[in-house]
Amino acid sequence: MASASGAEPDAENAEEAEEAIYEEVLPCDRMELSQRLAVEELITTEASYVHNIQLCVSDIRAHLQKKQLPDLDLEGLFSNTDDILHVSRRFLKGLEATATQGQEQEQLLCISTLFHEFKEEMETVYKIYCASYDHALQLVESYRKDPRLQEEILETLNATVPHTGASDLSFFLVMPVQRVTKYPLLLENILKNTPASSSAHSALQAAARAMAQVNANINEYKRRREVATKYNKAEHLTLRDRLARLNTHSIAKKTTRLSRLLMHEAGIVAKTEDKEYDDLEEKFQCVVSSVATLKENVASYLGHLEAFLLPAPHQRDLQMDEGPAQQYRHFAECLQYTVFPEFKRRLDRLVCQPLNSLSDMLVGPQQLVKKRLDKLLDYEEIQERKSEMGSVTYDEEAAMNTFLAINDLLVAELPQFNQVAVQLLRQILCSFSTLQRDLAAQVLQQAEKELQQMPHGHMPLPSFWKVVEDTLQQSGAQLQAFCQTFETVTPSPVTQPLNPAEERKVLSLVSKHGPDKLYQVTSNISGSKDLDLTLLRGQIVALLQSADTKGNTSRWLVDAGGPRGFVPAAKLQPYSPVQSQQRGMDLLTPESDTERRRHSYALPEAPKPQVATFTPTFQVVAGFSFAARSPHEVNLQAGQPVVVLEPHDKKGSKEWSLVEVNGQRGYVPSSYLVTVPVQEPMGWSLPV
Repeated sequence: MASASGAEPDAENAEEAEEAIYEEVLPCDRMELSQRLAVEELITTEASYVHNIQLCVSDIRAHLQKKQLPDLDLEGLFSNTDDILHVSRRFLKGLEATATQGQEQEQLLCISTLFHEFKEEMETVYKIYCASYDHALQLVESYRKDPRLQEEILETLNATVPHTGASDLSFFLVMPVQRVTKYPLLLENILKNTPASSSAHSALQAAARAMAQVNANINEYKRRREVATKYNKAEHLTLRDRLARLNTHSIAKKTTRLSRLLMHEAGIVAKTEDKEYDDLEEKFQCVVSSVATLKENVASYLGHLEAFLLPAPHQRDLQMDEGPAQQYRHFAECLQYTVFPEFKRRLDRLVCQPLNSLSDMLVGPQQLVKKRLDKLLDYEEIQERKSEMGSVTYDEEAAMNTFLAINDLLVAELPQFNQVAVQLLRQILCSFSTLQRDLAAQVLQQAEKELQQMPHGHMPLPSFWKVVEDTLQQSGAQLQAFCQTFETVTPSPVTQPLNPAEERKVLSLVSKHGPDKLYQVTSNISGSKDLDLTLLRGQIVALLQSADTKGNTSRWLVDAGGPRGFVPAAKLQPYSPVQSQQRGMDLLTPESDTERRRHSYALPEAPKPQVATFTPTFQVVAGFSFAARSPHEVNLQAGQPVVVLEPHDKKGSKEWSLVEVNGQRGYVPSSYLVTVPVQEPMGWSLPV
């Protein structure tokens, strides 16, 4: 009994111990199996994901590119899918390489290490894609409303990926967003089935935290981009639109900002200093200033180039069929129609267009920099209120977060933006310099080609410069002789009939000073000293004093019909009025007044018989003789009829007129010509 009763408890204890061992081993096997399945899920789903991204890039996008649909924004749809595919392929290759590890713990350690190695690359490519994902969905939605585009997209999906059953592009576009958010979950699943005592447990924990941080950074970047998208658009509002936006809240906010800014400038309150941001903004403003200056300089350069091209000798009749003038004409024609148009086309493509694009790129950051200052003023005001009251409202908290988002975004992206902008600016400057060098080489080449055909083209350089010096000396001597001849031989202008205004001025001067004091200006006078007058050739003045205040008799004091001052005596000659003016002057004498009073009591004259009216004709005659001094001028005799061809010379000066006299053409001084009426003989004429 005793032995039997003792044996029974031993059997029961053995059975309980066996059940305890089974229960202890079985959960470990289940955890190991679940761990293996979780690792396989990570690798297989990554392979499937890479395959779908490959289909999206190589098949769907390539098929749509071949269609060449102008309304389809492929870059906006697929964003940086190529970069994601490149990173995912390498990541998948690393995952598949971990399967060759002998022990599971080593495989888990390799997986953890792989996530740490790729976390920065994943964050870089996925944050760009996720930030532009909403825009891609908006494009997909807009294409749904266009039957033609929607039909082309469905035809592409049916032709490239019919096995997926996708009805639109969003089926593939969402995959990168889903994949990056699933990495922490897959790691957590592996970690859940890994014993805490395992050597890979801590490594898996670190990998899961790293990928969770990657997703948090992506979400923060997306939030910053949304804030930037809201504020970096340049709004062109009319005055009415700006007034419509004014309300009590906006006025109070702007007033608070202005007050805060004034206190900053006055030093009443301290300005929040951020040296890192201040340095970045200073570099950015330097880039903005450089781009604006370069645009102005290029525009000015083009303006001067167009002004240089205005003279076109090849479009003028030079009246020279051969010689250096004709060769210069060919040279100018080549520059006008070949060299400079090609240079301008290249300048527009390589300099102007990139420079305008760079200028447009600066608008968004400029708006953010400006908005950051506004939000900084709000942030400082709210911070003071928070320190006093201990809490802020929801809207104030949102305003603070907006400033922090804009500030973080600028600090993160301004360095890269400044670097890219400086590189583009450097490339534009290099292109500009290269274009100018090419232009100079082409002009020099063309000039040398024309120079070889010149008589002195093969002349040694010292001999050539000797010819140039001799030619310049000869031309200078001829010019000096011509100037001396012109000053000494050119007859002074004679008295010409004046217009009514000038005639009234002369009569006024006569009434004040008498006719013997009148002088006429023989050439233009430019006053260079105080009390000097500036007069035009032909003006009438009255002599007041034949010397200046220092007794210099070469400077006379004259009355110009209002202003008084000194003029050179050598440029004045006595003025003799014509007959009509003399009659007007005679009316001012006392004898004329007496005679007029005596005749005022005379009987009225008998009415004169009416005669037929007629329209007088006019002709131009030479007022006095003129001797030609060069082949371009023509001789005149006083009273000789002339035909005026052009009332000015080739430069537009009206001091010389092109006339025809006795079949000869040439220039004569315009002041030597007089227009006189020619009356037809009165009476009746017999019909012819």
